[in-house]
Amino acid sequence: MCGIVGYIGKKPVYDILINGLKKLEYRGYDSAGVMIYNQKSLIKKSKGKVSDLEDLFTNSEEKKGSIGIGHTRWATHGPPNTVNSHPHTSNTGEITLVHNGIIENYDSIKKILLKKGYEFKSDTDSEVLVNLIEDVKKTKKVKLGKAVYYALKQVVGAYAVVVFDSSNPKEIVGARLGSPLAIGVGDSEYYFGSDATPFLEFTKRCIYLNDNEMFIVNLKKGLTLREIKKDSIIDPYVQELKQNIEEVEKGGYDHFMLKEIFEQPQSIIDTFRGRLISPKDPISISSLKKHFEVFKNANRIIFISCGTSWHSSLLAEYYFEELLRIPVEVEYASEFRYRNPVINKGDIVIPISQSGETADTLAAIKMAKERGAFLYGICNVVGSSIARETHTGIYTHAGSEIGVASTKAFSCQISLLLLMALYLGKKLNTIDNTRYDRILNELFLLPKNLEKVLSSNNIIESISEKFLNSANFLYLGRGYNFPIALEGALKLKEISYIHAEGYPAAEMKHGPIALIDENMPVVVIATRKGNYHKVVSNVMEIKARGAEIIAVVSQNDTEIQELADHVIEIPNCDELIAPILANIPLQLLSYHIANKKGCNVDQPRNLAKSVTVE
Repeated sequence: MCGIVGYIGKKPVYDILINGLKKLEYRGYDSAGVMIYNQKSLIKKSKGKVSDLEDLFTNSEEKKGSIGIGHTRWATHGPPNTVNSHPHTSNTGEITLVHNGIIENYDSIKKILLKKGYEFKSDTDSEVLVNLIEDVKKTKKVKLGKAVYYALKQVVGAYAVVVFDSSNPKEIVGARLGSPLAIGVGDSEYYFGSDATPFLEFTKRCIYLNDNEMFIVNLKKGLTLREIKKDSIIDPYVQELKQNIEEVEKGGYDHFMLKEIFEQPQSIIDTFRGRLISPKDPISISSLKKHFEVFKNANRIIFISCGTSWHSSLLAEYYFEELLRIPVEVEYASEFRYRNPVINKGDIVIPISQSGETADTLAAIKMAKERGAFLYGICNVVGSSIARETHTGIYTHAGSEIGVASTKAFSCQISLLLLMALYLGKKLNTIDNTRYDRILNELFLLPKNLEKVLSSNNIIESISEKFLNSANFLYLGRGYNFPIALEGALKLKEISYIHAEGYPAAEMKHGPIALIDENMPVVVIATRKGNYHKVVSNVMEIKARGAEIIAVVSQNDTEIQELADHVIEIPNCDELIAPILANIPLQLLSYHIANKKGCNVDQPRNLAKSVTVE
């Protein structure tokens, strides 16, 4: 959730912190704050966005300094206000901390500290942690690094922390458990971030911390990395990042979300690169080739995910059962981890996450691994926790996604899942060769067909103007299009705050039809393949009740065009490809409705990009 940024070196730190926080606002934007050290610690923090924080700096003297940490908050403990904003300081004012995560036993620790005379200004668990560190430092008479180490041994929960001690201002300490933290390695300087985006313009050399790892960065001694449980020094793995700073800029678009929608043809190309060379070449997926026997002998496949990735998993269930003939289950990671699921050796668990840091999904992974399942991870962010915690897996390579509402990451997920199912189906001889060739060819043409769909943007924008005052929407789809109906409804909810529900079209008569009238717009995904004529019947039932219908149809459709009030065409294609194309108009519809309503498209209220806390 929250975003952490930091720097220690010789550069002026103010711009590094402020610009870094702006790049991390997708993680949380309830409040923001910084600590800048220049002979003493200066702390500025504010409710609201980073721009509100900037307004607090009234002169250049306040900006001076070459050491600092910053934070943009998504509130967990305590309401979003200035007092609860980070950074938090200890009672002496010497130790300053920024924290992403949740300290579950903060209340018991707080009671102990209160008895010792500590006072608290905020409602946060983070202020408890910074005072615990100070208490350990004082009672054990140790330096900051050891104090952080002993304090973290006492806490239960999740954290990424970066800590500074003004009594030793040439040093910064940090650690992670369950929440992401990265170190950018420069020339006698170090950057810190919840991800790499704050320091991409300065260095491509990056260390991603693993769980139970902490670092001590000293301007004289350099970087020391330790394993907390074993209290042992470990060698850092420095990787060269391939991301470009252009990926995290808007590039002339009004919003990141719109930019990312229009990036989807290229993102799909990047996803397929090296895996789908041409329709005449075999699919190449090295992780599946290496572990093919595991999939061949699998009793079942369990997909675990949250949010938009859960909709990817639903579509994967259709793909994998259809093409592999292996039983598939789809689970919410947040539910899976808290019930007592039956997991056996021979089961394959496939977690899907854009960020690779989703807390519930990571917890579910650990449980499944303990019970003997084979873990095959699918994520977008290279070096993320899911990539490290699973036995093997595959990256989507969708590129940086800054908009909180996922668009291109979802399209790349479902495209890759279909490619995986094709690969395995071919190897298992569970797919007809003619059908295999047809779908493979259409996948190869997918980027061009996505461009055709995107060319309908102006039509979709004009349609959106008619629904700015709608209070409710219903989204309907059958078969492969049902998960897309769910995803379309979610997108509208996320960014426009209009209530929307997705349903299997056949389930309409089992309740939702009672809601349909002239005030309830209905979006119907009615591509020609599959149960088309049954969907036509559903559209007639909707029409009879006076609802305004927006239909996503196959090119040159005639039947539904006569019934629907608004029609958006997609190229004719196989029913397995149709959901990938049909999803794009729903993304654009949500975007334009939200934008015209004046909503903050990239940073919708109460949401954050990566859910790293429960």
